[in-house]
Amino acid sequence: MTTKRNPAERLRNLHALLEKAYGPQHWWPAETPFEVVLGAYLTQNTSWTAAARSLANLRAAGALTPSGLRSLSLDELRALIRPSGFTTRKAPALKAFLAMLDEEFGGSLDALAATPTQSLRARLLALPGVGPETADAILLYALDHPVPVVDEYLRRIAVRHGLATPGPGRKGYEELADLVRAAFASENGKSQLRLLNEAHALVVAVGKAHCRNLANCEECPLKSDLPSR
Repeated sequence: MTTKRNPAERLRNLHALLEKAYGPQHWWPAETPFEVVLGAYLTQNTSWTAAARSLANLRAAGALTPSGLRSLSLDELRALIRPSGFTTRKAPALKAFLAMLDEEFGGSLDALAATPTQSLRARLLALPGVGPETADAILLYALDHPVPVVDEYLRRIAVRHGLATPGPGRKGYEELADLVRAAFASENGKSQLRLLNEAHALVVAVGKAHCRNLANCEECPLKSDLPSR
């Protein structure tokens, strides 16, 4: 049975339930911010397991740094990231990110991260192969900008729990992002950054376990919030 809370309050409550059920997630699994960037690209349209295999190939080739990636030809890069698929799109997209980093920020992720959030997000979205989810994952997990990350798991939770009925494409993405912002609006600084980091990771955890295409609600920690059916 749902409560009388508004959608943002309910989403914050769902976050508390997930924290209790799963504990800290320590996401994103990477050793450096640049590895986070690579992972954000590679996990598009595939599983994290497949992306991790591509990252392992890049690590073995010494290509998990800007200089290492810079040294690879496009064909070499395609071969190394083959496990994550869509190599004809992802390899040029990675090279385009590196070119932007080199030409506009002196090859420095610190300089990139120092750019104001809205300007930086717009610049990332202008790159080939970067949609809102990838841009926001890079902002949050690689560059420490407190932005929501919206994915298919959050969309399913929002719809199934009656929190929102997002529209298609970027409009629906931004609607859900606004909902997450409202849920954590009382936080700021490092506290907000940590909570947004954990919020997305916890949504992925419950999504994989329960909120798949065919929902498995019986043992879900969010079951108490489901609308009456």
